[in-house]
Amino acid sequence: MEFHEKLQELRKNRGLTQEDLSEALYVSRTAISKWESGRGYPNIDSLKEISNYFSVTIDDLLSGDKLLSIAEKENKSNITSMCDLLFGIVDVCSFMLILLPLYPSTVDGFVYSVNLLTYAETTSFNRFIYWVLFVSLIMTGVVKILMTKLEIKKGHKMMTAFSMLLSILMVLFLALAREAYAIMLAFMLLVIKGVLLLKYIKSGV
Repeated sequence: MEFHEKLQELRKNRGLTQEDLSEALYVSRTAISKWESGRGYPNIDSLKEISNYFSVTIDDLLSGDKLLSIAEKENKSNITSMCDLLFGIVDVCSFMLILLPLYPSTVDGFVYSVNLLTYAETTSFNRFIYWVLFVSLIMTGVVKILMTKLEIKKGHKMMTAFSMLLSILMVLFLALAREAYAIMLAFMLLVIKGVLLLKYIKSGV
């Protein structure tokens, strides 16, 4: 007997509706319907709740192979979510390129470091590009964090690709403008994202 048949049988033996069971397990009725129709399986935590609620073992509900498969899938999903969250945090950290004193300013023959807000010794075009790239990265990071927290799966890969493209453009433009300190920080952030991207790819998504 398959899992969806076992769950349906356990529910009916208790005289419960799908709505009743969903309330008891703190999941949506749609989730119960999905599990009972064989279109999906619960995660490990939900399996434990089902096991405790019906006083059966998890082995009674699922075969060892299927349980292992669910655990592996959940582990990959957790790794992906963590990478997405860290990716977003790294992008938000681009605000440091605005607030930290990374840009040269000459006063009375002495060179001082100033932040982007007071940086004047470059062209207006360069400053405009800096602001567009930095703000775009920060906003991309915020969106990725929100998507991860709200468990919105659609669009994650597109946002990741867009984020990497922005970071590469930022490093290239800072290099062309010869902003030595800013490019070191921007390159460091790009390397961190590259490591996260490799981890993301290795997770199998």
